[in-house]
Amino acid sequence: MDRYAVVGNPIAHSKSPWIHAAFARQTGQALAYEALLAPLDDFAGTVARFRAEGGRGLNVTVPFKLEAFALAGQRTPRAEAAGAVNTLAFGADGLLGDNTDGAGLVRDLAINLGCSLAGRRILLLGAGGATRGVLLPLLDSAPARLCIANRTPHKAVELAQGFAPHAGTTRIDGCGFDVVAGERFDLVINATAASLSGELPPLPPGLYADGALAYDMMYGRGHTPFLRAALADGAARVADGLGMLVEQAAESFALWRGVRPDSAPVLTELRRLVEAG
Repeated sequence: MDRYAVVGNPIAHSKSPWIHAAFARQTGQALAYEALLAPLDDFAGTVARFRAEGGRGLNVTVPFKLEAFALAGQRTPRAEAAGAVNTLAFGADGLLGDNTDGAGLVRDLAINLGCSLAGRRILLLGAGGATRGVLLPLLDSAPARLCIANRTPHKAVELAQGFAPHAGTTRIDGCGFDVVAGERFDLVINATAASLSGELPPLPPGLYADGALAYDMMYGRGHTPFLRAALADGAARVADGLGMLVEQAAESFALWRGVRPDSAPVLTELRRLVEAG
């Protein structure tokens, strides 16, 4: 039976084994998928051992996405743009590194949430790895504007400048949180880690246009602090990152197995389990 795993540290909390088991049942694929705890100082060794034992591929989570990027002998264009790898496929000619985060986000927005991105004004909060990982797929969706706002403005500016060659007709820029005061956006995406600690990005009020969606890449039971604040500030709709988690997993599964699972029923059941605690 083909073996796959998600590797990280910590890893016990990961929903990936449940998601991929559901995908395998649905598609009739014979595979085993596990959670793999890697020592912080031996990611490469963990990958090598798993491959030597017959492993076919890995999902990679914190804190190893940059190490996975360095380890991959071949990388997809979206992995190159992200500067990080969250999916490794083992082949006869070495390790292929991909980054499915951005594709997962865009698919969740467009398919699950019915949020068309073409011609829209998008505010992306944060300038770290989560933001970098989704910028290329967002730009490929041809929004009219993509503004990156960050607590440290120069990081947002540098990121916007680095992705300007991929922007096409999209206006892309970077700034501090305060600079967006007085602007209104159709989609505001929180890619900061603030929700993990119950905090909020220091945003000015009045950012949401009519019918706007607020999206938090974090997820949990109930609304995150960011989503609660967005509703209070006038967002018409809110969504967390559980759909992104399932969709990026589906993208990895399709890369490995050559078949795309139907993510909708898996997301529905996972949502029920998360809300039930």
